[in-house]
Amino acid sequence: MAWFSPARRLAAATPLLCLLLTPATGSAATDEPAPFVPQFDKDDRLTFPADYREWVYVTTGIDMAYGPAMRMGHSMFDNVFVNREAYLAFKQTGTWPEKTTFVLEVRGAADKGSINKSGHFQTSEVMGLEVHVKDTARFHDDGWGFYSFDAGDAAPRPAEQLPVEQSCYSCHREHGAVNTTFVQFYPTLRPIAEAKKTFSAAYLAEKP
Repeated sequence: MAWFSPARRLAAATPLLCLLLTPATGSAATDEPAPFVPQFDKDDRLTFPADYREWVYVTTGIDMAYGPAMRMGHSMFDNVFVNREAYLAFKQTGTWPEKTTFVLEVRGAADKGSINKSGHFQTSEVMGLEVHVKDTARFHDDGWGFYSFDAGDAAPRPAEQLPVEQSCYSCHREHGAVNTTFVQFYPTLRPIAEAKKTFSAAYLAEKP
């Protein structure tokens, strides 16, 4: 069996070493998604963040109501997602940075299907889509804006900001645990806010 001499082995290995030591380029360098920034059209309407289900999931509620209970005749799940950049910032500071964007996805609930014998599971029917955006330069009241989108559209059209007179604004201001958001219902984020002492005075006053 023939063996390369030390000089020939080095020469043969050089191209491989060059490949291993060359900085990554091409697809590997471009796979990292750009940071999310909420987009508004020329009429100041918010573009729906279509890829929100690739964001960070923070909680799910079922049949939650912040006012007098209404009999709807059916159950619903509320799924909450937040853009990854905001989530990572919250982990560090216990507060929400500028451009934080939440999506509330309301889905139907069913109790009959496959092997299920009790309880509820989520269906494919999306019954509501709401977005909550932090932008203190744009929203001068408390820095946040609410938007409601048509869940029946495969690609929801841009939406106008909900009027600040609507109850969602005052409810979040008066009861939100952190920066007017309901972190008290986000089980993995509530301990962070507690450790960093960022709970609002209003929430602490009513905390059981």
